[in-house]
Amino acid sequence: MTNLQSLVEQYLAIWNETDPAARRKLIDQVWAEDGSYTDPLVEVVGRDAIDATVGAVQGQFPGLLFTLGAGGVDAHHHLARFTWDLGPAGAPALVIGFDVLVATADGRIGAVHGFLDQVPAA
Repeated sequence: MTNLQSLVEQYLAIWNETDPAARRKLIDQVWAEDGSYTDPLVEVVGRDAIDATVGAVQGQFPGLLFTLGAGGVDAHHHLARFTWDLGPAGAPALVIGFDVLVATADGRIGAVHGFLDQVPAA
């Protein structure tokens, strides 16, 4: 599980990296070239699309941070499930989600399937 724990931590670090060049470098290191990300609002494939999605979320929620939820990472084989919080540092989360990460044989992120448990009212 140590490798999956680290992969989840790197995944969250990507969502928090606001420098576009640094974020893209992390994406290229951590995600498989044909990796996919799916949640109720978006379905994308490939590093370019993942990078664009992260940038769009950062634009929608400027200054907020993704943190690992209280339950930690539950993992087996090549799968990890975890909750995450999105909010101002040190304050209650505005958005709470649940993701399932699928790792590739070479230890990269092959897919993430996301669910939104709490979202701000429109």
